[in-house]
Amino acid sequence: MQKVFRDSNLSDLNIFFSKKNFQNIFLVKGGSSYVLSGAKEFMENIFSVSGSYSGFNINPQLEDLKKGIERFKKSNYDCIIAIGGGSVLDMAKLISVFAHQDGSIEDILSGKSTINNKKTPLLAIPTTAGTGAETTEFSVLYVDKKKYSVVSNTMLPNYVYLSHQFSLTASSYLTACTGADAFCQAIESVWSIHSSSESEEYAIKAVELIWNNLQEAVLNNTIDAKKNMQEASYLAGKAINLTKTTAPHAISYAFTSYYNIPHGHAVSISLPYFFEFNGQITNKDCLDKRGSSAVLERLNKLLLIMNLNKTNVKEELISFFKSIGINTDISTLINSFDGRLIVDNVNIERLKNNPRRIRKSDIEAFIDDSM
Repeated sequence: MQKVFRDSNLSDLNIFFSKKNFQNIFLVKGGSSYVLSGAKEFMENIFSVSGSYSGFNINPQLEDLKKGIERFKKSNYDCIIAIGGGSVLDMAKLISVFAHQDGSIEDILSGKSTINNKKTPLLAIPTTAGTGAETTEFSVLYVDKKKYSVVSNTMLPNYVYLSHQFSLTASSYLTACTGADAFCQAIESVWSIHSSSESEEYAIKAVELIWNNLQEAVLNNTIDAKKNMQEASYLAGKAINLTKTTAPHAISYAFTSYYNIPHGHAVSISLPYFFEFNGQITNKDCLDKRGSSAVLERLNKLLLIMNLNKTNVKEELISFFKSIGINTDISTLINSFDGRLIVDNVNIERLKNNPRRIRKSDIEAFIDDSM
């Protein structure tokens, strides 16, 4: 069971860690953001750290993980603290687990070996509001531009500390990208074939918070909006931890790998299209065992929250993203764009979670529509 602390009970976190009496803490952190966000000052005031790892790729690579594990194994660390954005949390989660595995990383990624339940206890402290990595059982790792999602309940951080304070210094674009990621996660969780009453409760609340607060957080950086976005990110993470993501995420990874589009921005490119696409579902192309009517019922809940209808949802979502500085028009966003890179590098595993069956021609239609 994950233990969560918030701004209001920081003293409880201090007491809890004092009782745990960790003697040798390993810190995984970001680069310049570690100082700018106030994370460095926070850590120095609260914890005593023995070693650290930073400087890895914003999209964690296999080589980065191996270096991190090598550094971690130089001492007998009994706790890991990760403070930073999604890539920092993912790296810490991977180190905490893979440092204790018998099989190689490559064998585990290929399915030749499985993850055992050994790990080093991990405290995750997100400094951005959007990835939800603090509350998921999976981490992203890239190998030769191919994205792998490492999934195991062992990967879930043991402890979480949530504070909006760290996100107050984030740029408007970073706030937009991370917030958009949480927004897409929540929406995809609602329409996922694996949705449940529990996941839907988390996701619907996250969508409502983001729809009413993301623009304010991006444009005016207000404390209330940042607080609400932090909570929305956590809820969206809890939702996708149960359902996994769908088509927009499946298509997004190639935009990041080949065109360096930040993840949250990359997911936003196709979300409007696939909201409309899924809204045209029929029993003939429905992958959800509950039937197309159940999918449409969940989509209508989303439309109601956002005060949209199925005829204008694509245009309104494009407008929403544009209002926070996220361009979804591929022709103006990417020079020398090659749609084949997107079509040929779709994450099939995530695509299968989409409620409406998607063929290669559907992805090609999305690309044509977005040019």
